[in-house]
Amino acid sequence: MTNLISAEGLKKLCDEYDYLWKVERPKVVRGVADAAAEGDRSENAEYIYGKKRLREIDSKLKHLTLRLKVLKVASVPMNPKQITFGCWVTYEEETGDTRCYQLVGPDEIDVSIGRISLDSPVGQALLHKKLDDEVTVRKPSGNITIYITGISSTRP
Repeated sequence: MTNLISAEGLKKLCDEYDYLWKVERPKVVRGVADAAAEGDRSENAEYIYGKKRLREIDSKLKHLTLRLKVLKVASVPMNPKQITFGCWVTYEEETGDTRCYQLVGPDEIDVSIGRISLDSPVGQALLHKKLDDEVTVRKPSGNITIYITGISSTRP
């Protein structure tokens, strides 16, 4: 798994950690304590849900702690000549469809806004390629050939 992240992505993870630790967890702990004070815990839905939510928060905090220790902030080259972390890549598929994605680490993936992982089959196939390269992408559904039509440090 790639341990690269953008400065923006790192701030987002740190903000999430701070929110969970300083706001969400204390609120849930208070709720669990209040529910426990009501007596019989075995049939107390608020207590049971609160304990479950507390485990979820603690699990997420543990995950974030481990990730934040190993992540390295990487910057995007200003005028990239080849595809690296953070680059926006535009390519055309065999079908004529055009796609545009930014290559990011696994902590920043969001396909709905065009961010795919460096570790994905498409990301691995694109890494270190140049403008006008023809690339074969191995996908579970079968290989496809794509043609790189743009590389940029910002979204085109």
